[in-house]
Amino acid sequence: MKFNEIPTELTTAATDLILAVLAFGAVIYLLRLRSADSWKANLWAATFAMLSFASGLGAVAHGFDMTPATNRLLWQPLNLALGLTIALFVVGALYDRSGQRTAKRALPIMIGVGVAFFAVTQIASGSFLIFVIYEAIAMLIALTIYLQLTIRRKLGGAAFMTAGVLLTLIAAALQASKAVTFTMVWQFDHNGVFHLAQMVGVLMLVAGLRRALDT
Repeated sequence: MKFNEIPTELTTAATDLILAVLAFGAVIYLLRLRSADSWKANLWAATFAMLSFASGLGAVAHGFDMTPATNRLLWQPLNLALGLTIALFVVGALYDRSGQRTAKRALPIMIGVGVAFFAVTQIASGSFLIFVIYEAIAMLIALTIYLQLTIRRKLGGAAFMTAGVLLTLIAAALQASKAVTFTMVWQFDHNGVFHLAQMVGVLMLVAGLRRALDT
């Protein structure tokens, strides 16, 4: 299988791969972190594991020249992983707002929402737009929660979590615009910019989780 000949697809694949490694590093860090709140640590580890899996598949989908049928096949588990990533993210935010009991109740519901998102992408055209809407709604919910926690000073690391969610929203907006491109040695399109912003967002989230789990 040959590499994709489109320069921006290669940078998108490269940034996807780096994001996958970064998210996997977050999984290892959270699982090794000594915290009394293992349920929360495991929840966020699962969230980053889904992100790492999706990003790894994205690197393959963008980086290699393949038939449209093969590409569509790759996007099926990728969309499922993205749907579950966002669903688990919301559960994590609900945990910080209302506690473990609420989060445990919300978990199967949100997993169902993530699977429903995947099902919609299989039967409807314009899956990218569907993902943007789904992600925007979920991230706005999380942003509202972490802004409140930051203002009320009820959670250690809430400011970092807010920054991480905000960066994720900004990244999604840049990706949805499809108009953001730049060249810095290599050419980056809206997808590459999305991944770069996501990387910083992941670092902010891990910093916030470290402080929250240490308290």
